[in-house]
Amino acid sequence: MNIKNNKNDFNFWRKLINAWSFFFFAVIIIDFIYTNAFKEILNAIATIYISILAIYVSNKEFERWYDQHEDGHPGEIFVIIWSVLVGVLFILDIVYGKTYELPGAIVSTYIAVLTILVITRKSKELYKLKRSNTK
Repeated sequence: MNIKNNKNDFNFWRKLINAWSFFFFAVIIIDFIYTNAFKEILNAIATIYISILAIYVSNKEFERWYDQHEDGHPGEIFVIIWSVLVGVLFILDIVYGKTYELPGAIVSTYIAVLTILVITRKSKELYKLKRSNTK
């Protein structure tokens, strides 16, 4: 596969994860508004989301290690968005008490997002170390 096809493949996964992120965040907010009405569907969405995120990040890391990736979309942005969303939901969970319950799928997804970020940061660090040692 040539570099142009790799880049198209990468763009496909980036667009897909962005679309699923937007959709997931929207369902999370709607679930809060309708007091856990979509709690069950969040489990399915979370599973799909984490799978697509893992594929996207893996693709990105392979491109980095094969010198075909340019940094431009830091994963920290996703983690910041997730952190704000989960933090707000924790506060709302406390404020609304028994009316709203923070779904476990959201907490699990947040933990997966944090884990993926840590792994990719370590990979990036090792890549830079390897590159500096070969120069």
